[in-house]
Amino acid sequence: MSDAASGSGNNSKPSVAPWRPGNAPSALAPLAKYKLVFLGDQSVGKTSIITRFMYDNFDRHYQATIGIDFLSKTMYLEDRTVRLQLWDTAGQERFRSLIPSYIRDSSVAVVCYDVTNRASFLNTTKWIEDVRAERGNDVVICLVGNKTDLGNDKRQISTEEGEARSSKEGLLFMECSAKAGYNVKSLFRKLATALPGSTDAGNSANGAGASGNSNLVDITLSQAPQNLEETSSCGC
Repeated sequence: MSDAASGSGNNSKPSVAPWRPGNAPSALAPLAKYKLVFLGDQSVGKTSIITRFMYDNFDRHYQATIGIDFLSKTMYLEDRTVRLQLWDTAGQERFRSLIPSYIRDSSVAVVCYDVTNRASFLNTTKWIEDVRAERGNDVVICLVGNKTDLGNDKRQISTEEGEARSSKEGLLFMECSAKAGYNVKSLFRKLATALPGSTDAGNSANGAGASGNSNLVDITLSQAPQNLEETSSCGC
């Protein structure tokens, strides 16, 4: 029988290099983890924003956060994969003394307010001061106006006022509705691309207008969804 018929000769299988620890795929490398702390007055919708992002769900009957809650989620970006650790803080004054210890090692501070409640917007000044006191300039701060679903007739803070405040203080800015799901995913993508080590971090840290990189989500604040059903209820 010839070599071809017997399967011997030049038809032998190519050799495969043995596996060694140094050949381990890069996918096994540990994920970069980043701490995002959510701050703001009670009932501005911090928990609802996180829940919408995590589970794409809105619960009309949230109870006030007691102390601190923690969730985490993996996000897949164009240039890397990151693990976001989401720290949901209580807005009540009696828990205020707990907050600085959670801000201390954060990468991102998300300071939230209710677009229909001017007091919550004015109080973001104190929350931002707390972040600066603990982290200086070594943190990304994003100002977030929630509850756009309640409609323009109930607004007390315009989009332009929020943008102007953020631009003046060098913050990222976004408006969203946890209830309607409006801009929530875009918010977290914007935060992820601003994280240290991201190819876009240097640009996005300068404010919301950094749109020169292809991976950065450039958010155009279009008309928010108008009054949804039962908009008289809380739009947390």
